Amino acid sequence: MDHLLSYLPEVWPFIVAGFLAQLVDGALGMAFGVISSTLLISLGQPPKVASAGVHVVETFTTATSGISHILHRNVDWKLFARIAIPGVIGGILGAYVLTQIDGAVVKPFVLTYLALIGLFLIFRATQKHPHDADLKVVSPLGLVGGFLDAAGGGGWGPIVTGNLLAQGGEPRRVIGTVNTAEFLVTVTISATFIAALGWEAFTVATVGLLIGGVFAAPLGAHIARRVEARKLLLAVGILLTATSCFGIYKALAG
Repeated sequence: MDHLLSYLPEVWPFIVAGFLAQLVDGALGMAFGVISSTLLISLGQPPKVASAGVHVVETFTTATSGISHILHRNVDWKLFARIAIPGVIGGILGAYVLTQIDGAVVKPFVLTYLALIGLFLIFRATQKHPHDADLKVVSPLGLVGGFLDAAGGGGWGPIVTGNLLAQGGEPRRVIGTVNTAEFLVTVTISATFIAALGWEAFTVATVGLLIGGVFAAPLGAHIARRVEARKLLLAVGILLTATSCFGIYKALAG
């Protein structure tokens, strides 16, 4: 017991981060990966280790989310197939590429990508879109979303959900389908990282994010009912952009 307690000072910041990130993700259907990855990279973790840890955690959180959406009949299975298969392929490619590149070299590029995701979220918070339109660009979004999710440690939700909604997709179906497909993408990415990195993918940060994320998971829907989604989206976008820019500054200055 004393041995476990000795790890608390090291793990509790990640428990808090996982809790807050999952609250946002539960309310918006996106942003757990990008928030967690930005934090881990800013704290000095190599991008491949940060992305691996985040995806191990998301294996559990996306499973819970996917089951819930299936039970509530929020999943369009035709759309699911169109994004899940390309997403899995993109995830494998992104994870493989990231494990083959030196972390110090790729770090500024990953942080730049995360900063762009933050700006994208800010943009999304200011837009209104018609719904129930015919979705024309689907499979390429799955491929790109899966690749960037693995390479950047997050981005499946903002890239795929955001773009499908921008095309006029019905929100309940889009969010439910993309979240359910994310489980397959996340499992694939996690398996690829574990095969390449072994136990390096399991860190104190991973454990902390997992604990915080599991505790926060039931609260996301409650927040979604109480707080306007656009305000949360805007707050997340500002946070991600600021944190990523600071990380880029540190990486370039160092």
